[in-house]
Amino acid sequence: MKKSEILDLGRRVIRLEREALQSVEERLGDSFAAAVELIHAATGRVIVSGSGKSGLIGRKIAATLTSTGTPAAFLHPSDSLHGDLGIVGKDDVAILLSKSGESDEVLELLAHLKGFGVRSIAITGVAKSSLARDCDVALDASVREEACPHDLAPTTSTTAALALGDALAVALLQVKGFQREDFARLHPGGALGRQLVIRVDEVMLRDDLPVLKKGAGIREAIVMIAERRGIAVMLDEAGKVLGILTAGDLSRLLEHKGNVFSIDLMTVLTRGPKVAKVDELASAVVYRMEQFGIMVMPVVDEREKMVGVVHLHDLMRARVR
Repeated sequence: MKKSEILDLGRRVIRLEREALQSVEERLGDSFAAAVELIHAATGRVIVSGSGKSGLIGRKIAATLTSTGTPAAFLHPSDSLHGDLGIVGKDDVAILLSKSGESDEVLELLAHLKGFGVRSIAITGVAKSSLARDCDVALDASVREEACPHDLAPTTSTTAALALGDALAVALLQVKGFQREDFARLHPGGALGRQLVIRVDEVMLRDDLPVLKKGAGIREAIVMIAERRGIAVMLDEAGKVLGILTAGDLSRLLEHKGNVFSIDLMTVLTRGPKVAKVDELASAVVYRMEQFGIMVMPVVDEREKMVGVVHLHDLMRARVR
C-alpha cells in the first residue's frame, strides 16, 4: 500500500471521530446539566462502570474525575457480582457506560445499584435502550458509524463516550470552584506538581539587586544592566518601584539615539512596569512574561516594596511552564 493511501486511511479515522464529536456537542442539552447537578449534589463518590472497551473508557473517566476533585472509583460489572459491591454506598452516584445500552452485566449491576438507592447516569449510544430508560439521566453518545471499515471495532463510539466523561469532569471542576492550588494538592509529584506549587519567592534573586542610586544617570544604568542580567531599577524613597530600564529598552534607545549618554535617565525609564508578587505562583508569572515578551521582572511584597527580581531563564530552569 502506498504512503499516500496509508495517510488517507489515518485521516479518514480522524475525520470520522471529529464529525462524531461535533454531533455529540450539538446534541448536548438539559440531560447534561442534569447529570452535572446530580453528581455535584451527591455526598458520596462516583461509581463508574462498563464492560470491554467501555470499561477502559470508564476507568479513564473515573481517574479524570478523581484528579479534578470529584472522588470516583471504577467498578467492573462482573466483579460487582462477586463481592465488590461492598465499595458502593447509598450516597454514591453511578455513571454506567454501554454502547448498545443492553449489556447484561451492566443492566444487572444497575439493578443492584438501585437496590442501594444509588442514582445513575447512562452514557450510551442508543437513546431508547434499556440502560437509557432505567437510569435517572441518559447522555447520548450515539455515532453514525465506527471508524473501523467494518463498522465493528469501538473507535468513534469510545471517543464520544470519553469526550462526554471529560465534559462532565471539567464542568464539575468549574461548578465546584476547583482551583489550581487544589489541583496541585492532588498532583504533588513530578513536573506537573512542581509547576503548580512553586512560587516566585523560591526562584527570585534576593541579593545584589539591580537598584540604581538616587540621581544615577544613563551610564550607571547601562553598567547595571550589563552586570545584573538585563535590568536596572529605580526606587522611590519608600522602596517602591519608580521605573525600570531593561536591555530591550536600551537596544531600542540605541536604534534611535546616536549619543545615549546625554539622555536624562528619568525620561526613558518605563514607569509603572509589570511586577511579580512575592507569593505569586511562578507559572502565572511565566505566562505574563511570555505574553508581554518580558525577560526579567521586579518582585514586590504586599506593601509594593521591591524584594527581588525574577528572570525567565531561572523559571525555565526550575521547570516552571
